[in-house]
Amino acid sequence: MLSALARAVVPVLGRLTVTSGAGGVAPGSIVAANHTALVDPGLVLAALRRAGVEPVVLAAAGLWRVPVLGGCLTREGHVPVRRGSARAAESLGLAARALAAGRVVMLYPEGGLPSRRDAGDRAPEAFRSGLARLALATGAPVVPLGHAGARRIVSGSGIKQLAGVCTAPLRRPALHVHLGEPVTPRGDVAAATAELRAAVHRAWRHAVEQLASDGGRRG
Repeated sequence: MLSALARAVVPVLGRLTVTSGAGGVAPGSIVAANHTALVDPGLVLAALRRAGVEPVVLAAAGLWRVPVLGGCLTREGHVPVRRGSARAAESLGLAARALAAGRVVMLYPEGGLPSRRDAGDRAPEAFRSGLARLALATGAPVVPLGHAGARRIVSGSGIKQLAGVCTAPLRRPALHVHLGEPVTPRGDVAAATAELRAAVHRAWRHAVEQLASDGGRRG
């Protein structure tokens, strides 16, 4: 349901383009995406739906408390992340089970949104260790996903974000998602985290450059 909803809504909010250097996302892969704005899960899910992928998503546990949404997340097998609690490690175990079953797992290794309020695209911030620990424990390949343009829809204060969503169908901002080449990290958690962050940074940079190129051609 979430993937279908994203595919329907995102084209209303902006002009989404998708490129890939990965040759598709294989079953049992992890998709690691940069995180910039509240709407970017929609961009990521819409892009993956175009690639024929409907992932298991690791998301903040608070979303499960939202009426209707929480039930949908549970039914579709998505995984709540309870950071800072005694149950924090459960999410990686559930993700590993999904990978073993051939599902694609999608997560945000930065672990949260940036605190800044400008509308610009910036490089991914520091990664938490969960992505590396999951990849090393399961041997699953990691597909780095970089996207740009989400903050053209929502950024700034709460009022500005609401205004951004309301005006986006008129403004039709350009949005781009790039799927990079899969990476299978080796070594310890610190080295794997650095390697994976570099891979997501390359995918993000490609998305930013593609967005600039598309803007130039339309201008």
